[in-house]
Amino acid sequence: MSQFPLRRGSPDEEFPDLSRNHTWMGRILTAAMYRRQFHRCTHSGVLFDDVIRPGLEESGDWCSPASVGCVAGDVESYILFCDFFDRVIEAHHGHKITSQTPESDFNCDNLKGGEDLDRSYAVRCEVSVVRGVEGFCFPTHCSRGERRELLTLSRRALQRLEEDLPGRLLLLEDLTQDQQRELDFDPPSDSQLRIGVARDWPDARGVWVSKDGSLVVWVNMEDHLRLVSTRDDANITEAFRCMCINLQKLEDLCRELKHPFTWKQQLGWVSSSPADVGTGRPEETEALHGQHRFPSAVLCEQLVTFGLSEVGLTQLVVDGVKLLIAMEKRLEVNGDIEGLIPAQRVDLDD
Repeated sequence: MSQFPLRRGSPDEEFPDLSRNHTWMGRILTAAMYRRQFHRCTHSGVLFDDVIRPGLEESGDWCSPASVGCVAGDVESYILFCDFFDRVIEAHHGHKITSQTPESDFNCDNLKGGEDLDRSYAVRCEVSVVRGVEGFCFPTHCSRGERRELLTLSRRALQRLEEDLPGRLLLLEDLTQDQQRELDFDPPSDSQLRIGVARDWPDARGVWVSKDGSLVVWVNMEDHLRLVSTRDDANITEAFRCMCINLQKLEDLCRELKHPFTWKQQLGWVSSSPADVGTGRPEETEALHGQHRFPSAVLCEQLVTFGLSEVGLTQLVVDGVKLLIAMEKRLEVNGDIEGLIPAQRVDLDD
């Protein structure tokens, strides 16, 4: 984000070269749209150039087409720059934004088949969710003081959560190498350094770990909070149940502390990346394939978080993994899988 007041030219002079930019930002941003956003600034100081800068630094033939190429510095960014962000969100998630509040469903009993994935093929599963906290800029734009204040708030909320789920908060700067390996923790990537989420690293970053290992909560990383529930038995129903129960408890605790999670009526939950808005969460299941021929593993991941409820998005993962397992079993006996292949991609608008 902006560190110094820059002497800027006119919008036409400042419009970036997007000829080799394959992010959603690069495909959607036009000169006319840039002119409309150019002089706008949120109350915390986020400019439109701050929003699109990550995508400009990803330009090139190597850039992932799935990258949104932009970040929000604060909640107001989604409002002030809505004609840009709305189009990016619709393109990335394949779902139209309407005036209706996104559907939400935390009822674990509505999820079907997630507890009986074939353990000969399904190895492990993970359910994760990110949340922003009201009253703070997102990590791409926050100050040291804000980051430290959020860590203090999170510590208070997590201490209350420990009444039902024992655990402890560890500061990143205090993690041993063994703990880092156990948590699968990596130092900041070049991308994280470029977009500013790793400023003052590792100051005021932490990770809360439940005693039974069922839940991990990362604080002040790419987002304010990131909750992860992992199971080595691939029981995605139980991982989903753990996430839903503790996420709702943490939400209530933060609200009691006068800092509810960030929510916008037409988008659902919002955080720094447009890729994570909505009611959903990323889920992934690791499945073995070719067991008797070429042992390896494939990661099945749900990237869409907008357009369906929490249960609906998780159900897509469960159904997709079961379909892959059915295909693999048929291939192992030299069978034909043509009849199992879906006729077309699921349209979330239907």
